[in-house]
Parts: sequence; structure tokens; C-alpha cells
Amino acid sequence: MVSVLGSPDDEGFLKLIGKKCDAFVAVENNKIRERLTEMLKEDRHIMPVNAVHAKAYISPSATLGHGNLIAAGASVGAGSTLGSHCIVSANATIDFEVSIEDFVHIGAGAVIAAGAVIEEGSFIGAGVTIISGVKIGKNARVGAGSVVMQDVKAKQTVFGVPAAEVKN
Repeated sequence: MVSVLGSPDDEGFLKLIGKKCDAFVAVENNKIRERLTEMLKEDRHIMPVNAVHAKAYISPSATLGHGNLIAAGASVGAGSTLGSHCIVSANATIDFEVSIEDFVHIGAGAVIAAGAVIEEGSFIGAGVTIISGVKIGKNARVGAGSVVMQDVKAKQTVFGVPAAEVKN
């Protein structure tokens, strides 16, 4: 059981962090999560801890950074690397030798196949399939249910089967 102690705007709460308790930033929005993480590192001199559900699986040969959420039923395969401050939602599968950088969000039920690379700040929607060896560029977005069969450029948004660029 983990207590949720309050708002990051509550000075009384902030005084506890790093002295009497660890911290985990439970915010889905990457920009806000990044800002709160920086505040904890700069003001409180602590790094958020990982939150791993008891029904998640992490291979002993996988490498995790700090401040990650690994939800129920999620799986991180052998030789995979997960950066820091990522969200791996329920039942997402990260196959073997996948590289995921910081502040990546992987939606529920997504499947990231072997050797894929997902760069910093990217969003992978629920039910997405990324085939082996594909690279998702920095701050890219992949819409729910998409099948990604080729590389996605930085800041690009793709959607569909097969995934294609969405023009704004």
C-alpha cells in the first residue's frame, strides 16, 4: 500500500519528500511530469522512485531508469532499456532489446516488438503495434490502434493501419 499525500503545491507535503518518504510523480501529461520531476530534483534533491505493479513482469536483464510506472500486466523483455519517468500502461508488451528513452508514454495493450527504438517524449497510444526494428522519433505521437511498419520522424503524428502521417 502506498499513500498518496497530496498536491505538489502543498508546502507541508513537500517538506516530507526526501526526508520521510520517497516520491513518484503520477501525472500522465509529459510536460507537467517533467516539470514536477525537475522541481523534486532541484528543490528536494531526490529522484522519483519506480512504481512497479505486483503483476507486471520485468526481465532480470532489462535496465530501468528512475520514476517509471510499470502497470498491471505490463511486460519488459530481456535486454530492453527503459529510460526515466516513463509510463508503461496496463498489459503493454515491450519485447526484447527494445530501447525506450525518457518521458515516453506507452498506452494500454501496446506491443513494441524486438529491437524497436522509441525516443524521448514520444506517445504510443493504446493498442498500438510497432514492428521489429522501427524507430519512433523524439516527441512523436502514434494514435491508438495503429500498426507502425516504418520509422516515424521526430514530432510527427501517425495513425492507422498501416500508420501514416496525420496532417494538422
